[in-house]
Amino acid sequence: MNKLKQYECTVIIDGGLQDDAIAAAMELIKTTIAGKGGVINSVLEVGRRKMAYIIRKSTIGSYAHIEFDALPTAIAEIERVFRYEENILRFLIIQLSSPLLEMRKRVEKYSIMLGSPEDHPEGEAAAPAAKS
Repeated sequence: MNKLKQYECTVIIDGGLQDDAIAAAMELIKTTIAGKGGVINSVLEVGRRKMAYIIRKSTIGSYAHIEFDALPTAIAEIERVFRYEENILRFLIIQLSSPLLEMRKRVEKYSIMLGSPEDHPEGEAAAPAAKS
């Protein structure tokens, strides 16, 4: 009996497309994963970004990050569909191993405890100013 494993997929869709075409490509990605027996846990659409180098004569890509559970046998079928979709410039699917998941939990724990510079509004200082 096969067991569902956790995967994450990062996809770059051609950023030169209209918003409707990008949304259609995202819907194709989601239905492909669900159609092959996958269960989507989270979808993060980052949006359009300038790419580091030209891919298929495109300099702008629309990035998305998807976390899902699927059977290991379904990954090859999902990759085959992505490979032949002309609007998907690049994709990468990796299996989330238990050490990686533990590392994520630790990073989340410490980032909440320590905070980040983005947590403070620009006008607000991290420490109160000394009075003279």
